[in-house]
Amino acid sequence: MSIGRLPDEIAQLAPGTPLRDGLDRIVSGHTGALVVLGTNPELEAISTGGFAIDVPFNATRMRELAKMDGAIVLSTDLSRIVAAAVHLSPAADIPTTETGTRHRTAERVAKQVGVPVVTVSASMDTISLFAGAGRQIVPRPDQLLDRVGQALSAIRGNRTRLNASLERLTGLEVHDSVTLRDLAHVAQRFELTNRLADEATSYITAMGGDGRLAALQLRDLVDDLTPVSSLVQRDYVAEQEAMPFARLARLDDQELFDIVLVARSLGFAPELHLDSPMRPRGYRQLASIPRLPARVRGGLVERFADLNGLFAASTAELTTVEGVT
Repeated sequence: MSIGRLPDEIAQLAPGTPLRDGLDRIVSGHTGALVVLGTNPELEAISTGGFAIDVPFNATRMRELAKMDGAIVLSTDLSRIVAAAVHLSPAADIPTTETGTRHRTAERVAKQVGVPVVTVSASMDTISLFAGAGRQIVPRPDQLLDRVGQALSAIRGNRTRLNASLERLTGLEVHDSVTLRDLAHVAQRFELTNRLADEATSYITAMGGDGRLAALQLRDLVDDLTPVSSLVQRDYVAEQEAMPFARLARLDDQELFDIVLVARSLGFAPELHLDSPMRPRGYRQLASIPRLPARVRGGLVERFADLNGLFAASTAELTTVEGVT
């Protein structure tokens, strides 16, 4: 399930921030506005008219300035109102999908000068963020809460399936029956959970201080993902290779469900069939043993090479490893 990640700039518009307070006041006044979130030489080159004020940012002040025609320009750190009633003249040949004059200008300015631009629609009572080549309607707090709920629900479901895949992998390892297909399925589940967590994080960030409870819920769901994923990768990947699960981030959502492509993305040769046997080193299984130091786990793997060797070892052989008594 994918419900769309919000852009990083959305955090600047989180409920409770001074900027969001000012924008909400403009929405309530039904006047509309175009606000540039920062300045640079490229922006100055396409700016004419207006007046420089360079005063500390204040939500009420921005609301009053929005009653005038033209753009409001803020400092890059959003702490000051640099200018107001500014006429912006971006290149007319920059493609835009917008229809209204204010939104067309905002999209072109964001694309041309690389500074985020926010518009408030007087007729629709909506706030839009233009950043780079993208446009995002800024969700209301109730909409964000709903999206966070959907994302957390999706993560819970996928985490349940991931845990089931890991339990199945454990059983297969005990019986020396793991295949490349099994490993690819586990890697796929890790990546799906990571993507959902990334989306949820963007919504929680956009909620500002209101997202604290959701952030705790998300942390509870995914806090152990990285260490467990690392153990699985150490079990099956050549020692000198970097963690390959990260390569799956390059796949789009459709490609991620192609298990053959997942296996190839992990670095396994094309001639290696999905049903090819895989033998774990035993790091993950050893990590489940309470109070077994990492140094001892490493010594056991080094001594017996893989999990099958560990299972076959006698007590006398095990005690030859430093730290095992």
